[in-house]
Amino acid sequence: MSHRPRILFVTGKLAEPSLRRIVGELAPRAGFHAEVAVLNITVAALMTGDWVARHLSVPEGIDRVILPGLCRGDMADVVQASGRPVERGPADLRDLPEFFGKGSGPPADYGNFDIEILAEINHAASKSRDAILAEARHYRTSGADIIDLGCDPGGPWSGAGAAVRLLRDQGFRVSIDSFDAEEVEAALAAGAELVLSVNGSNLALVPRWRNLFPGFSVVAIPDTPSDFDSLERTAEQLAKWGVPHRLDPILEPIGFGFAASLGRYIAARRRFPDAELMMGIGNLTELTEVDSAGINVLLAGFCQELGIRSVLTTEVINWCRSAVKEFDLARRLVCHAVRERVLPKRLEPGLAMLRDAKLYVHGDAALAELAARVTDRNYRVFAERGELHVLNGSVYVRGSDPFEVFEKLLAANASLDASHAFYLGYEFSKAVTALTLGKSYTQDQALRWGFLTVPETSHRGGS
Repeated sequence: MSHRPRILFVTGKLAEPSLRRIVGELAPRAGFHAEVAVLNITVAALMTGDWVARHLSVPEGIDRVILPGLCRGDMADVVQASGRPVERGPADLRDLPEFFGKGSGPPADYGNFDIEILAEINHAASKSRDAILAEARHYRTSGADIIDLGCDPGGPWSGAGAAVRLLRDQGFRVSIDSFDAEEVEAALAAGAELVLSVNGSNLALVPRWRNLFPGFSVVAIPDTPSDFDSLERTAEQLAKWGVPHRLDPILEPIGFGFAASLGRYIAARRRFPDAELMMGIGNLTELTEVDSAGINVLLAGFCQELGIRSVLTTEVINWCRSAVKEFDLARRLVCHAVRERVLPKRLEPGLAMLRDAKLYVHGDAALAELAARVTDRNYRVFAERGELHVLNGSVYVRGSDPFEVFEKLLAANASLDASHAFYLGYEFSKAVTALTLGKSYTQDQALRWGFLTVPETSHRGGS
């Protein structure tokens, strides 16, 4: 039988019952033996590394020590005193199952995808070389596979070839988005691999491009979005010439044929069951005034089920400023959901940005008990059930209006200094935001904004 490690969980008096219950249920599933050390302090979050080192006695046979996530200071003191590996656990002990990989979350093989992202640099002709390169690097970091250079009507853009060459020299795959023959040929000569787009208006140029620049592919689109027959004609001609291509029936904005355009993608898959399909999703994300993450997930699911293996997107308008990363996460989510036939939930926390997947509630009884047992002057802030709760060893106030709550604190403690006032104001702001949006608030921790979360440096020592 394999060795089951013995893990010592350190806590304060108030959290002891909850911690024992959670680790008692978790230990058999996670494969360890759990022991709990209750130190002589009411609230575990008030511990510091040097204080724990002086007060903790580690039993023989312990393999690992887990301290409260909000324990401040250097863990090196505890390591030296205990002679064991020491680490902080999660900020909330109810997250211990996730901490040990036994909560909700993705399986070990999660993260595969088969949809390619083309990220467009809009109005590339009006941008400097440095700006083009910076945007391309941002898109690549966000998950883009190909950088698409968007050209403006009324060209030609004399710098198209140089821009492609610049990106190719930096290791980027590049496509050119233009109907201008001069721009397209300059881009292909510089190493562009894909031309967006070809229809009846420029189809006759493709044989020349094929002879001059072998190895590229094109995106075929209808002559007008609703003219599916023209898309069929273009696709059939490209197939006769042996030109690699993908079909884009054109996604249209809501109110301008959106539902019908989805139907054309389904029709294209039926008519060309083995064809590569592409969708330009910017017509929905950029032209619908709503946070783009949900739209990206929905369109990714449609693409995954229908076998649309490439999308074109961009980040022009502010509500789409992280659209490439959103789709990168979405394509992994829907790939797993479709392949494994599971619901796309509890797999990708990075896409739940506005609201949290779950809310933690202490309840009136727990908060009242905490208020009765705390004896020091440090303020604890909680936000739940529509109210702020603020307490220390001498006061407990609650209310929905942060200004009224602060007035009550001033009335109870006229000596509240500037540093405490600033700290509480900052925490109140986060707490009210959490109450407004339906997010979990933990004092001295950043609110969770999915993949946009910026970790917060602890300043609890000044509270």
